[in-house]
Amino acid sequence: MTVPLNPAGVRPPFGRYSHGIAATGVTEVVVTSGQLGVAVDDTVPESVAAQAEICFESIGRILAEAGLGFGDIVRLNAYVTRREDMRDYMAVRDRYVREPLPASTLVIVSGFTRPEFLVEVEATAVRSSG
Repeated sequence: MTVPLNPAGVRPPFGRYSHGIAATGVTEVVVTSGQLGVAVDDTVPESVAAQAEICFESIGRILAEAGLGFGDIVRLNAYVTRREDMRDYMAVRDRYVREPLPASTLVIVSGFTRPEFLVEVEATAVRSSG
């Protein structure tokens, strides 16, 4: 079972995420590597939104392989290369996150292994016994 932690005395989250999340009765933890916006055929879309879609679709497939889904995510870490891409990334993220909202961090980085990559997303999910 997961419970969002958004206590009084802490500014409400800036978006669709929780400041913390408690997971009880956990029987399995699934951690993904950072997923980049590169398609199976090695194409890389030009927009951060299209790349983020690929990232989240890949995360969904990884979680499905373990019998989990987006509602089982307790933490997202994301990295974008341009401050102006934050909104587009978050709009995509918001279509994928489920209640209870996971903890989430977004960091602006100077780049990735290839210059065409604009976003990378990693997830931590849990399977609860309850």
